[in-house]
Amino acid sequence: MGKIIAIANQKGGVGKTTTSVNLAASLGVLEKKVLLIDADPQANASSGLGIDVENVEVGSYQVIEHSSTPKEAIITCSAPNVDIIPAHIDLVAIEIELVDKENREYMLKKALESIKDDYDYIIIDCAPSLGLLTLNALTAADSVIIPIQCEYFALEGLGKLLNTIKSVQKIHNPELDIEGLLLTMYDSRLRLSNQVVEEVQKHFNDMVFETVIQRNIKLSEAPSFGESIINYDATSKGASNYLSLAEEIINKNK
Repeated sequence: MGKIIAIANQKGGVGKTTTSVNLAASLGVLEKKVLLIDADPQANASSGLGIDVENVEVGSYQVIEHSSTPKEAIITCSAPNVDIIPAHIDLVAIEIELVDKENREYMLKKALESIKDDYDYIIIDCAPSLGLLTLNALTAADSVIIPIQCEYFALEGLGKLLNTIKSVQKIHNPELDIEGLLLTMYDSRLRLSNQVVEEVQKHFNDMVFETVIQRNIKLSEAPSFGESIINYDATSKGASNYLSLAEEIINKNK
């Protein structure tokens, strides 16, 4: 039975999509069967794996509103062992359309029941908000990874996200776990980066992944070629960081 992991933080620019794409690709390289679900209207995870988002006819929008099955939306991508349910700008409308629906927080969870057993891991790239889309992802997920960038405002908004996770656990998904907090965009030369790492580790102890994702130019370049870091430059620091994260998650879930 597959494990569903949501990658969430309402702050933009913290490395959610970079993590979703490269963690999925790294798990694939380690011979796990992975499905990546792009649940962000910006569709960056889709374009980051070479999908032409303008021509997506069936994607996460149709899956969440139950007009298509997940199987109809799945596309095989260039990363080995990785499939994707892409997003399209249409997804922007889903928040408004779900408002009147009964059990609107459970739409994604219900949709994924039919395919959960086909994969080892299902990774959901969440939108940078705490709206209905993210709520659907957290209700469907078994656990959540929270990327935190090693910068000045890193911990701002984290309390709000943790409260949202608590209320999802209480009301919609008592099984939801925090898989871990992931420190991203780390630059060892900067005192501030080191301070943020110390601060987060001090406050959250075991909740923090041992792997830290370092700032890496190749990580920024890879999406413009429609490739994961593993395909784009397997020898880069970014590739080695994400492989190490994938191994940590596999070991944790043994």
